[in-house]
This record gives sequence, C-alpha cells and structure tokens, in this order.
Amino acid sequence: QVQLVESGGGLVQPGGSLRLSCVGSGDIFTLDAMAWYRQAPGNRRELVGSIDALGTPVYVDSVKGRFTISRDKDKNTLYLLMNSLKPEDTAVYYCNRLFNKLNWGQGTQVTVSS
Repeated sequence: QVQLVESGGGLVQPGGSLRLSCVGSGDIFTLDAMAWYRQAPGNRRELVGSIDALGTPVYVDSVKGRFTISRDKDKNTLYLLMNSLKPEDTAVYYCNRLFNKLNWGQGTQVTVSS
C-alpha cells in the first residue's frame, strides 16, 4: 500500500514559520483530494485543511490566513506552509487522503514555544 512520510517539523517560537512535507507514492497526489491533520496531546486527530485534485485548498477557521497547502504532483509531495505559528498549533502533523484513508504515517512533531 502507499506509504506516507511526513517531515519538516521542529521547535519554533511563536510567530515563526515552518514548512512541512509529505511524500507518497503512486497517483494519490494527482487523483485524490489530500489533507493535513494534526493531533495535540490528549486530543483527537483533527483536520487542518485539504486540497482537491484541481489544487483548490480549504482550511479550518483556526488556521485560515496563516497556513497554505500546496502539492507538487511531479514530486508526489504535499506541503503545508505554516506562518504566524501559535502555541496552540503544537501537535503531531499528518497527511492523508481526505477520503478513503490510507495507513497513517509517523507524522512530524511541531512545537511552538518560546
């Protein structure tokens, strides 16, 4: 089955930026709507935003205007550019299909703290 590998997380101060990457295989980045999710300690995994096959992104209100999802179909890569980071953005971030989920990857830890 397709494997998803997230990377790019780290420790950043409030107001800082990070760009996450998700590399997969096959045609999922060409044919499928993809999404970023996050899970903070003690919380359920939640949707951050998605991008459809045509490249149209949609975001949850809490990240709208700060996060940008993009995809590079040639590189089978999904990106999440995160600006103006807040402590409440601290979580493990995952990518997956928006529908018909694949096995979850390991995720990448994002910690926003001064």
